Parts: sequence; structure tokens; C-alpha cells
Amino acid sequence: MPTFPYGKAAFSFVILALVSGLFVTLHRVEPRKTTLTMWTFADTHYESYRKALPAFEAAHPGVTVKVEHVNIQAVTSRLQAAFHANLNVPDVVEVEIGSAGSFFRGPLEHVGFLDLTDRIKKSGLWERMVQSRFATYTMQGHIFGLPHDVHPVVLACRRDLLEKAGIDINSIETWDDFIKAARKVTIPGKQYMLELSDSGTDNLEVMLFQRGGGYFDPEGRCIFDNEIGLQTMLFYVPLVAGKDKIGSTLGSNQILTQAVEQGYMLCLFAPDWRTKSMERDIPRMSGNMALMPLPAVSKGGIRTSTWGGTMLGIAKKTTHPDLAWELAQYLYLNTADLANRFKDTNIIPPLKEAWNEPAFKEPRPYWSNQPLGAVYAKLAPQVPPQYSSPYVVTAKAKFGEALVSCVQYYNANGANGFEDYARKRIKQSADEVRRLVARNPYHKPQGSEN
Repeated sequence: MPTFPYGKAAFSFVILALVSGLFVTLHRVEPRKTTLTMWTFADTHYESYRKALPAFEAAHPGVTVKVEHVNIQAVTSRLQAAFHANLNVPDVVEVEIGSAGSFFRGPLEHVGFLDLTDRIKKSGLWERMVQSRFATYTMQGHIFGLPHDVHPVVLACRRDLLEKAGIDINSIETWDDFIKAARKVTIPGKQYMLELSDSGTDNLEVMLFQRGGGYFDPEGRCIFDNEIGLQTMLFYVPLVAGKDKIGSTLGSNQILTQAVEQGYMLCLFAPDWRTKSMERDIPRMSGNMALMPLPAVSKGGIRTSTWGGTMLGIAKKTTHPDLAWELAQYLYLNTADLANRFKDTNIIPPLKEAWNEPAFKEPRPYWSNQPLGAVYAKLAPQVPPQYSSPYVVTAKAKFGEALVSCVQYYNANGANGFEDYARKRIKQSADEVRRLVARNPYHKPQGSEN
């Protein structure tokens, strides 16, 4: 009787493979056909969209929408690669504000997102939304993204400790007022008035934007070394360096929790999204925290800034552009859903009519019974624009390098010669960005030399 030449064990594997293959063939599951695919990088967005999508599908019989939670770095790298390689891409994508400019590299016609300008204008969204939030997602007058948020910035304060020290946050109008109050409570190495970083640019950016500055102007020219950028640096560095500093930082998460609980840090910059993190990470401070508008640069000036953001873009390659636009409007314009999402995230939407929902006016016990939504909504129309560029990530890094150098100089020399040093150091960083921009034949800022 003939035998299998490789032994019984191998023969068993062959039989198992044949049986498995036959089973799969006879019980093949047809892949589910998805009409639209959406990517988002934020877990809070992902969960809220999953809750909202069944109603959209019910209103569109036969339509299925798949939302995927994709890592923030992967959104940028995978999507850019897919656009350039002409591969399949999701129909709808949310992109973090700091990465948005990287999708506008090259000629206008090579942008992978659908031009939404006409749709936004015809639908009335230009008037219904906070217009400054379109700035980052605009290239040469064309709008490629719908803003998800506004992210006004206020200060989150240990109200109880400040009141104990005789400081009424409602009496503070300007940064000069704030610094004067800070001198009363700052104890070097033990207690600081404000969370400030001497190496990262997040806090510095808040002050830069509040003053009307930025990394680039609307025409795409690098401007962070202009007079506004210089004055911001001259103001900021002494707050976080030298013997009279009023700010410090201990990082985030558990260390920050302890810093707030123990009174090491009395105030923190708080865009709307960060208040939810604080409620979750520092729950024991409920009732002891309060919000105050940013101090103005000068009396009568704006009392807010901005930190972070998200855009929704529709891929130019989508086979259902009108349906994708309907989905975008459904997710971003349904005031009842926006109110529910606000309860979950504390994020103020750019749709101004949504702020009339009761959820935005409810007192919050954590924040000393302040109506958190109303506090942010009042400031949202003042949020300054951020103008983007394919080189904004590089510009942020170079501005950060200038900050570190300026802090080192100030720690060693104080105010002696500091202005001249800061002017030269910031210009050096900006010039490096401008040289990089000049190498790109497709990125010619309006008004620049050919």
C-alpha cells in the first residue's frame, strides 16, 4: 500500500489545509460594502461619531459609513502617501491643525482635498461659523477644511488659594495686573502663579496669537521675527527665566495633578478641551477651580487666544462628494448633537447658533458653578486667526530653538543686552525657515520675489 513520502504528520497538515480551504470556499463571507469611510485621530471624536452615525444611515437608506480611529501621526503620513501615490483614501478625514498646512505643499491643483469654498459660502456657513477658524485651512483664497472647533484659551485658577491670598481674579484686566498679583504669591521653587514652559512653544504661542502675531501671514510669508514676535519673546522670557520669574512647568499627567493639588501651580492656560482633561485628571479640585479670561495685553484688548484645532476635509478622490458633504454638515451642524458632545468634551463648536443650547449655559460644580460653555462662547468670536503653511511645523521648531536660546541668555545675563540678543536670535530662526521655503518652486508667498 503506497504511503505519503513525508510522514503522517505532514500528511495530516495537507489534509487539514484541504479541508479548511474547502470550508472557506463554501462559507465565504462577502465583504461589507461601505459607502463612506471616515478617519479621525481623536478618541473623543470617534466615540461621539459612532453614536451619531446610525441616525445618518437611517436617513440615507442603503448608505453605510465606517468611522476609523487612526493615530494622529498615521493620519498625516498615511494620507500624504496615499495622496501622492494615487492610492485609495478615506472619503472624509479629520486633520490636526498643526499638520493641516503640510497637505498644502505644491501647486494648488495637487491638494488632495476637495475645495469647499463654494459649498461653505452657498450654505451660509461663512456667516454662521467663527470666520477666523477657516484661516488655517485656506490656501490662496481656497478653503479646504471645515473647522471642528474654536478652542478659546482662558486661565484655569486655584480660586480658593488665590482668594486666601487676597487676590480676586475678576479684578485682573491686563497682564500687568496679573504679574503684580503674581509677585504676591510666587515663592521660588515652591509656588508659581502660572504654568509656563521655558523650552516648549505651546504657552508662548498663546501669547503670540493673542497679540495678533503668528508664524506666517495670510500670504504665506514667515513673520515670527517681526515686531510682534520680538515683543512677545521679550515679554515672555522674564516670566519664566531669571530670579523674578512667576512661571514654571512640571510636565503633564500625574506630576501636573500633584502640582495643582498641592498649590505649586496656581494658574494654567486652559483651552476648552483642556478643562475636560483637568476634570478627569484632577477630580479632587472640584469646587476650588475657576476660569478667568486671559489678561489683555493692554486695557481694552482681547481677552483670549487659541491653542489646538481640527479640520474636516473631503478627499478629492471620493466617489460621493455630495454625500460626504452631507455627512460633514450632519456631524458639524446638528446643534443637539453638538450640545451632547460639549457635555462629553467641553469643546466649543464654531457654529455660533449652537451656543444657544441649554448645555452651554449650565453651571459646572467643578468650576465653582461657572457656566463653562457661556464663558468660552463669549470669548470665541475674539479668537485670532492662525495662518498656516506647509512649513509651519518647521517654524514652530525654530521658534522653540530661539526660545531656549533666549532663556539661556536671560538666565545668564538678565535684561542686559537681552533685546538685541533676542532680535538677532529670532531673526536667525526665521531666516532658516525662509531659506527652506525659498527652495520650494511651488510655494511662492504672495508679494515675494521670483
